[in-house]
Amino acid sequence: MGDTIKIRSITQVTHDVKCFRTGKPPGFHFTSGQATDVAINQPGYEDQVRPFTFTCLDDDNYLEFTIKRYKERHGVTDRLHQLQPGDELVIGDAWGAIEYKGPGYFIAGGAGITPFISILRKLHKEKQLHGNTLFFSNKTAADIIYEQEISTMLGEQAVYLLTRETKPGYRSGHIDQQFILENIHDFNRQFYVCGPDKMVQDMVAALGEAGAATSALVFEK
Repeated sequence: MGDTIKIRSITQVTHDVKCFRTGKPPGFHFTSGQATDVAINQPGYEDQVRPFTFTCLDDDNYLEFTIKRYKERHGVTDRLHQLQPGDELVIGDAWGAIEYKGPGYFIAGGAGITPFISILRKLHKEKQLHGNTLFFSNKTAADIIYEQEISTMLGEQAVYLLTRETKPGYRSGHIDQQFILENIHDFNRQFYVCGPDKMVQDMVAALGEAGAATSALVFEK
């Protein structure tokens, strides 16, 4: 752990997700999709390190983390959501296996969208989003992170699924093997997967069985 950064602003994104913008250490760089280890610079929390993904772009003059609160765990994310601008975090170097390798399908569950946010924002800025589709699963519509921005960027290529709610304009059900077979017809493309561990394992297995090449599967191992 190396750099101490000060929180500049905190924005409520959903009922249990906040966006934290901080200062950026001189010379700090990352690739869209990467994460870093984060600790809260307060007594009792300095050694409680957790990984969080950058949701900003590398050329922004700030760092941004979009973090879901798990209040039932009474841990780091709960404490993070109690912080105020001016409080400090400590971060390490950028790391991670998720990076853009070409057009394809992004498959995200809940807060697993976060590594894709920076990638999609970068592609949108560079007008390179064509050919990409997002399948984004959440419990309810209220849980969808950055829905308006994602829809603006991807249009009809953003497909939202709800697992615990039926609502007009959204699909119902889970992203499972049957969904993959019914909605993906070209398995010679890139596949980006992020979400709960079990979801990632199931998706990687399902995509492999459907014919996707191992080299085309991008996920955090």
